[in-house]
Amino acid sequence: MIQTNPSLTPASLLPSIQRLFQFSGEKIHRLQNRWNPERGTPVFTIKGEYTSRGWTEWTQGFQFGGAIYQFEVTRDEAFLDISRRNTVELMASHVTHTGVHDHGFNNVSTYGNLLRLMSSGVIPFNPWEKNFYELALKASGAVQAMRWTQLGPDQGYVYSFNGPHSLFCDTIRSMRALAVSHQLGHKLMSEMDRPISLLARLLQHAESTARYNVYFGEGRDVYDICGRTAHESIFNVKDGAYRCPSSQQGYSPFTTWTRGLGWVLCGYPEQIEFLETLSEAELAPFGGKEKILARFLGVAEAVADFYLQYTPTDGIPYWDTGAPGLVHLGDYMDRPAEPYNDHEPVDSSAAAICAQGLLRLGSYLKRTGQPEKGTRYYQAALTIAQTLFQEPYLSVDSTHEGLILHSVYHRPNGWDHIPPGRKVPCGEASMWGDYHARELAVWLYREAHNQPNLRFFDIRFQ
Repeated sequence: MIQTNPSLTPASLLPSIQRLFQFSGEKIHRLQNRWNPERGTPVFTIKGEYTSRGWTEWTQGFQFGGAIYQFEVTRDEAFLDISRRNTVELMASHVTHTGVHDHGFNNVSTYGNLLRLMSSGVIPFNPWEKNFYELALKASGAVQAMRWTQLGPDQGYVYSFNGPHSLFCDTIRSMRALAVSHQLGHKLMSEMDRPISLLARLLQHAESTARYNVYFGEGRDVYDICGRTAHESIFNVKDGAYRCPSSQQGYSPFTTWTRGLGWVLCGYPEQIEFLETLSEAELAPFGGKEKILARFLGVAEAVADFYLQYTPTDGIPYWDTGAPGLVHLGDYMDRPAEPYNDHEPVDSSAAAICAQGLLRLGSYLKRTGQPEKGTRYYQAALTIAQTLFQEPYLSVDSTHEGLILHSVYHRPNGWDHIPPGRKVPCGEASMWGDYHARELAVWLYREAHNQPNLRFFDIRFQ
């Protein structure tokens, strides 16, 4: 169980954040100077060098989005140039990609972040550049919403790259693409010019994920522990019937892959922040604002409580809470995680993602009249950040291209590098781990400087 440090504040973490961005800048430049885009997208490191891995091209937005965050903190325009130029040259295919569920990862991280910086005055206003980013975001949200399996009159989901039968918990974070597209006044136009509400699809997808990928201790099966998640849910596309849980990257359908839980823990609180800004009239057709926010909050609190209970004391989880080798680690949840153990790898990327979700959830609860509960989540997030932003997780080796070490991609497939003399993967980084650590650091940096919270939908111009 995570042991939170009540004395931590965002301001107290500033020296670690500044140190993180020092190493981060060096690593962004190193990768930018070495990487040939014709090789595909950098995904994770092997022996300290980023390499591609053919599955789907879901990590390129993290590469250039990370440079945006580097610029946001340091104001070094070399990083702004990296992000702008590569977004224009390399990201267009992601906007119109109909074969993936990753539009939030790729397009909100790039076009969305650049538009956010322009709307807040961090980068100069340019009407054509603004229009370019807005058009990309409008199209991205609609294209993502096209990838739809209808389960009933008011229920469905954006299906994963596995096909129409497959609902991933990951995809809740791509609902950001639908949110900003809706916010910009866009709709998905279908047959016979039928308009489809992107907000409706966002809410229906979120409900399907909550209903089938998240457990609430209600006896769905003998492994129904409140707050655990299934990576994937399988449906009969002929009649829309739910069939079973599944997992692509976790140990089993009946254990919790911690990065999958992280997508849920981060995805619902950030959508709560977005939904808060909508009017009651806009949400009335979908059950009303109060009911919707309560549902999202229930999901977020369930997975947050599970994470706090089933994670080692320093906030870094093992890659799956049911991984078979954990039995050899004894009382592993009563001490800090051990990235160099011989039985099961930890996953620092899951920690970075979960920490952001805990911050957002805790902040929401504190400002809506639940300070005790909110502080519990908020301080847990700061505890995780304190761990991640120092060795052995922060990579201080200038020859290593990764920023946050001990990340895991696909343990069942054996894709992660195992160093000589070791028995499980360790010592490597990933694009999503590095990006979400930077995003976490930006959130805390802004909080420490009394700036508005980092929110994906702050793209409106005054």
